[in-house]
Amino acid sequence: MDLRRWNVKHVRMVLATAPAFTPFARSGEQGVARIKSTIGSQALAGLLEQARADAVAPIPALPAALYLEFMRTGRREGYEDAQRERRQMLYRLTLAEWLEGEGAFIDAIENLAFARLEETNWSWPAHGRVLDMPDRPTLDLAAAMSALDLAEMDYLIGDRLSAPLRARLRSETDRRALAPFLERNDHWWLHTTPQKQVNNWTAVCVAGVVGAACYFENDLDRLAEIITRGLHSLADYLETFDSQGGSSEGPDYWSYGFGNYVVLAQLLAARTSGQIDLLNDARVRAIAEFPVRTILTQGIWASFSDSDSTPQFHPGLLAYLAERLDLPSLTQLGMSNDFTVQGFNQFVWPLRQYAWPLPKSETAFGGTGHDWYADMAWMISRLGPDNPGSLRLAIKGGHNDEMHNQNDVGSFMVVHNGRVVLTDPGRGRYSKSYFGPERYENIMASSRGHSVPVVNGHAQAEGAAHAARVLDHGHGAGQDRLRLEMAAAYPAAAGLKTLERDVVFDRAVPGGRIELTDSFSFADRGGQFVSALITPLAVQVGSATVRIGDDNGGVVVGFDPAIVQVDTERHPGVEKQYAPSVDLTRVLFTAAGQAATGKVVLEISPF
Repeated sequence: MDLRRWNVKHVRMVLATAPAFTPFARSGEQGVARIKSTIGSQALAGLLEQARADAVAPIPALPAALYLEFMRTGRREGYEDAQRERRQMLYRLTLAEWLEGEGAFIDAIENLAFARLEETNWSWPAHGRVLDMPDRPTLDLAAAMSALDLAEMDYLIGDRLSAPLRARLRSETDRRALAPFLERNDHWWLHTTPQKQVNNWTAVCVAGVVGAACYFENDLDRLAEIITRGLHSLADYLETFDSQGGSSEGPDYWSYGFGNYVVLAQLLAARTSGQIDLLNDARVRAIAEFPVRTILTQGIWASFSDSDSTPQFHPGLLAYLAERLDLPSLTQLGMSNDFTVQGFNQFVWPLRQYAWPLPKSETAFGGTGHDWYADMAWMISRLGPDNPGSLRLAIKGGHNDEMHNQNDVGSFMVVHNGRVVLTDPGRGRYSKSYFGPERYENIMASSRGHSVPVVNGHAQAEGAAHAARVLDHGHGAGQDRLRLEMAAAYPAAAGLKTLERDVVFDRAVPGGRIELTDSFSFADRGGQFVSALITPLAVQVGSATVRIGDDNGGVVVGFDPAIVQVDTERHPGVEKQYAPSVDLTRVLFTAAGQAATGKVVLEISPF
């Protein structure tokens, strides 16, 4: 599928022949009655109860000082949390009015909608940084999502809203989203350049703007220009996935970025009577399978890059993809319908969890025995996929300039008994410094926060040149294996000549075993070599073993005390984004002496 083949003239012709745009049932239509029947009276009663509370609650304030706090302190939560609460109140009220259709919530909806229109910035502080000038609004993730939020709200219940509000919805959406998208070329996320690769931003921003235009833009010439521009951007976005549908951004950003791509796919199909179909492609189908192929066990996924091990996949997204692309395993990932509206940054997901409910699944999907993404060098191995408590491994090669990069070449995770024992800790707290020059001083983004070596006191360096090379990959009934050459991941000052990491996942041993061998050589003289393991669990160091975990499961790490010295390093209260702080322990296996060559061998077995 080449989205760049579309031009304005072709899109305009398609729009001219398309029937009325009806992506969802409007309030009072028969389709809404079916939705109410599907979700059930209990879920509906809960939504209405919350909406009635929202209708009398004060609207959270968004003063300028709160927006500017990011520039002053580096923290972004104050403004974002208040802004998010405004939005969630409006989401709940809109859904309640859409489903009930009795006008009880219209006044509160109009109050909140006008408040959103009066916000100086629709953007988040970390992206806008300063207060917007009227003639140059910041078009970021939040602004694009806001545009689609308001357009879908207007579509669902617009016939009950006042004419002045509806006019303002259209004019402000045009000023803040449609016009900047169409008329400006300074958005870094529009296209990949030699300096910057696009990422999830492209899908989210394009979906928000083009989706809003599908609802609001009546000039077919202008709409064709907006759609065409969006399709060309999405062509660049699809190229960020490897040939097998993998994304170095990880499962969390698959849910966010590709999720919004799917949202727009449905809207464009509805707007063009299926003539523009963003899902009709083998590569897109492979992308859709990413959470199926990166699951380690029920509820736990590979947490490479700024992605956590427990991402939340939207039920509506899984349900739609499962039906549209005939991928039933997507409905078996352990997610379930939750008709509460809490924690959402955009309206598309609470709306679609009502419109596209996830069917109940009697079967839990825990992956197959082995998955391999050759382009990214991700290997995932599972012992007994039907036994969710069995040993699981995820390891990556790659390079240190990936999307949402962490310096994590060679990083791996080990899961046993349904819990993460050796971790890739995922994303740290998003702050000014986390995305600034100090990023790799943060343990979450530094290689010191990953189960990779430290060489002569040096962690891995950032940049695409600091990469792994796959020497061998194999999969069989008895074992999986990945062997990487990793010396290039480290700065020249580390003095490395070679560094081979050989990881074997042995299925022949009862309960499974992972053998990790780091073989190193220095260019000129001997040096210090340390292999590190990272865990959130308790650590007990013995004479020839390290026990990691407790009675609920864990691993024993065997080592040769004649060759390796073991120490531990505690990092309590490490801040995470959207999750409680975590206590991490680095278990350090230091090769004895200052040899020019050597190896560290660790045998990792579950208990």
